[in-house]
Amino acid sequence: MRDFLRRYVLHDLGLKLLALAIAVGLWWLLGRDPTVESIVTAPIEFHHAPAHLLMTSSSPFEVEVMISGPERTVRDMKPSDISAVLDLAGVKPGEQTFDLGPRQIQVPRGVAVERVVPSQIHIDFNPSATRTVEVRPRVIGSFVSGYGITEVSADPATITIEGPENHVKAIDNAITDPVDVSGVMGKATFITHVYVPDPLVRVQHPAPIHVTVTTGKSSAGAGQP
Repeated sequence: MRDFLRRYVLHDLGLKLLALAIAVGLWWLLGRDPTVESIVTAPIEFHHAPAHLLMTSSSPFEVEVMISGPERTVRDMKPSDISAVLDLAGVKPGEQTFDLGPRQIQVPRGVAVERVVPSQIHIDFNPSATRTVEVRPRVIGSFVSGYGITEVSADPATITIEGPENHVKAIDNAITDPVDVSGVMGKATFITHVYVPDPLVRVQHPAPIHVTVTTGKSSAGAGQP
């Protein structure tokens, strides 16, 4: 028994007592760390998202989370330490609502989730689609009396758009940025860009558009922009 005490208890007793004192001190400091609350914005991460479906929502893909925990832990948290996770395995085309609660929020150990806003998110799942539409030049400006536009053309005359199928089907044409043809007499070509008004639909291969405007005498004043 004496051997046991000498070898395992009394050996390096000073170091052992120092380690014990440090452990007790850390426990005391951490135990005094007050609990605080904070509101953080967290992105929504989608697991098993279907590759063939596009997701759209009227709400941003993020949530506001009220958390509580030790002051040091909450203060030292980085944006990447918290996120909302939704599992999309098995979703089908159409609309679906998902709950967003503490179970969907990933936070560091020791931190609690008190509230999530919004508590739900509504997502529309649509197949991706492409479509070729006509480019419609938008011409503005004024001419001297008796002159007007006799012809407007765009090169390329069509472009390909892509996006959620139901949104793509609603687009009939793409519009160029305004082209000011004030003072043009004869023919002039302008370089501009094209866009579609729906933010969920994009031009597949964006490229400059050449708009050619021809003006001529027009006694009736027709063809004014």
